[in-house]
Amino acid sequence: MPVYTDIAAELWQPGKGALPDGVQFETRYVGETTITRVFIQKEGLARRKGRYTTVDTPNLAYIDPHDRRYTAAIAHELANLLPEEGDILVAGLGNRHLAADSLGPAVCDQVLVTRHIPVEEDERAFIKLRRVAAVCPGIQGKTGLAAADTLSALAQKLKPAAIICVDSLSTSKPGRLGCSVQLTDTGICPGGREADRLDRSVLGVPVIGIGVPTVMDAAELCPCAHRLVVAPQEIDLIVNRAAAVLALAINRALQRRLTLGELRFLTS
Repeated sequence: MPVYTDIAAELWQPGKGALPDGVQFETRYVGETTITRVFIQKEGLARRKGRYTTVDTPNLAYIDPHDRRYTAAIAHELANLLPEEGDILVAGLGNRHLAADSLGPAVCDQVLVTRHIPVEEDERAFIKLRRVAAVCPGIQGKTGLAAADTLSALAQKLKPAAIICVDSLSTSKPGRLGCSVQLTDTGICPGGREADRLDRSVLGVPVIGIGVPTVMDAAELCPCAHRLVVAPQEIDLIVNRAAAVLALAINRALQRRLTLGELRFLTS
């Protein structure tokens, strides 16, 4: 039984066999950060057609969450996936009461929301903020509503240019737990369930998926441990630091006229 992973870069590795037709890899090294872009150019492969970017960093549990090297790298990759204009809805997926699944709500709590601020029409205004809303749909067992139901209703009401969905991810590589950020323009599958996929066909607008691997299939470590999922011992610290890094990167990508210092002040 194959070990499941959400990380596209783990499915095909350059140098380890030929890449399938329609898959391209691009790798860049920026200081301690490795950026791997996977371009899937046709349907019918192990992942949906689209762009997948993995930003590999040192363990997020032990870095300064305000370190602009990592924040800037993630913000840059996110900005490349987003429409340049229009309202944005940020959705924090997952269960805030379960550490390994709480990344989405933790990020959502730190996003700079601006949709409620009156638009300043005066061209002499000091700064114009992009309109951003944020929501945590919760889990269906608590709300009775699937995330797709909640976000579809909000998308129809708010008509955002795109939805950013943040969730905890699964990896097949122990070294990636708490050490990678994946971004994709193909949407996201909460819990790895394809039936629950959130993408443009479901929500009616572009959906950007962002996440950090917080769990892995134990079968990768012990072949007899199928259906058992494990998380790092320092999972609470990983989620706390990763949420701060991702939130700051999202805020930076959406509010490009503000400095990191200003963004930290406005969300503190």
